Amino acid sequence: MHIALEVGGTSEDAYELRQWLRGDPELRPAVVPLVPASPAPGSMGAFGSVIELLLQPGGLTVTLAAGVVAWLQTRRGSQTVTITKPDGTQVVVTSQGVRGLTPESSGELALEVARALEEPARQPSGPENP
Repeated sequence: MHIALEVGGTSEDAYELRQWLRGDPELRPAVVPLVPASPAPGSMGAFGSVIELLLQPGGLTVTLAAGVVAWLQTRRGSQTVTITKPDGTQVVVTSQGVRGLTPESSGELALEVARALEEPARQPSGPENP
């Protein structure tokens, strides 16, 4: 499964998260090189970078989610990490949302993020075909 992490902030923030994730022996092989984010229409440049990961189906989503939550807890100021699944589904985690969490609450949040990443793609609703 191809997962993209977009880090709001500077490319240095994305580099630091990438290094943080590569520090985990399980995630290290899944992290691919940094790719500059596309600038928003009308802007002069990118405000973040994308970290891409290639995960085996059903594997490492909890490790990834825990890594993102833990990294955000170490950040000063306001940081946002947007995790995008191949089907376009996004999960957004912010430093303000994780600041002050107990270790138990951090673990619960990581499990919630991992479950959101593991959910199958939503099928468009409509009349069933006979």
